[in-house]
Amino acid sequence: MPVDPVLLLDALAQALTLFLVASGLAVTFGLVGVINLAHGELLLAGAYTALAVERAGLGYWAGLALAPLVVGLLGFLLDLLVIRRLRERPLDTLLATWAAALVVRQTVVALFGPASHTIQPPIPGSVVLLGAPYPVHRLLVMGLALLVAALLAWLLFATRLGLMIRGAIADRTLAAVSGLAVRRLEALAFAFGAGLAGLAGAATAPLLSVDPQMGLGFLLPAFLAVLVAPGGGPAGTAIGAALVGGGESLVAAFASPVLAQLAVLAGAVVLLRRVAGRRAGRER
Repeated sequence: MPVDPVLLLDALAQALTLFLVASGLAVTFGLVGVINLAHGELLLAGAYTALAVERAGLGYWAGLALAPLVVGLLGFLLDLLVIRRLRERPLDTLLATWAAALVVRQTVVALFGPASHTIQPPIPGSVVLLGAPYPVHRLLVMGLALLVAALLAWLLFATRLGLMIRGAIADRTLAAVSGLAVRRLEALAFAFGAGLAGLAGAATAPLLSVDPQMGLGFLLPAFLAVLVAPGGGPAGTAIGAALVGGGESLVAAFASPVLAQLAVLAGAVVLLRRVAGRRAGRER
C-alpha cells in the first residue's frame, strides 16, 4: 500500500516543529544540565509576546523578532535569581523551575485572561505541494527550524564561544581551572535556550490557539525528543524530534492520536532503557 506523500510531509512538519520547540530545551538540559520544567511556559511567554506586539499594531514579524529577546531576558532573570543558587541541587532546581512555570502561567492569566486567542498567519493561505494544498505558515515554521539547526551547528562547532561551551560541558572543573568563566557561560546558555523557546512559541502561535495551557502540550514531547537524542547536539536533537514528532504523526494517521502518543511514549522508554544499558556496560 503506497504511502501518501502529503502524509510524509505532515510527519516532516511535525518533526521540524518539535525540533524547534526542543532546541531550547536541548541547550538548557544538554549544555547547562538543568531539567527545566518551565520550558513550556517560556514557549507560552513567547506566544503571548507575539500576541501583545500584534495587538499593539506592530504586526506579527515584530512579535516574532521580539519574542526571543523578551523570553531570553526572562530566562536570564530566572537563572540569576533561581537556577544559579540551586545548580548543585538538581531536585531543588526541578521544583524551582516547576514553581517558575506556575508563576509564568498565572501571570499570563492575570494579564490576558484564561480564554484562548488567535494570531493570524502573516502570509495566509496555502500553496499546492505534492498535489495538495499546504499552509504557507507551516512551511515557514519548517524553514525556521532548519535555520535554527544551522545556527546551532555553526555556533557550537565553528565559533570560539562554541569551543568554550563544549569545553565546559566536557569537564566543568578543568574549564574553570583553565580560566573560563563557566558560570557566565552557563547563564548565557540558559538565556539562549529560553530565547529559543520564545522563538518557538511565537512561530507556532498562528498554527494553534494561544491559551495558558499551550506550553503543557509541548513539554513532554520536547523532553522525550531530547532524552532519546543520540549523542546530543543539534543533529541528535533533530533525530530525537524525528523519532518522536514524526513517529507520532504517522501513527496518528493510521490509528488514533491517543494510540500515537502511547506508541511514542513506549518507544521512548525502550530507547532510554537501551541507552541506559549501554552506559552501564561501559562503566563496568
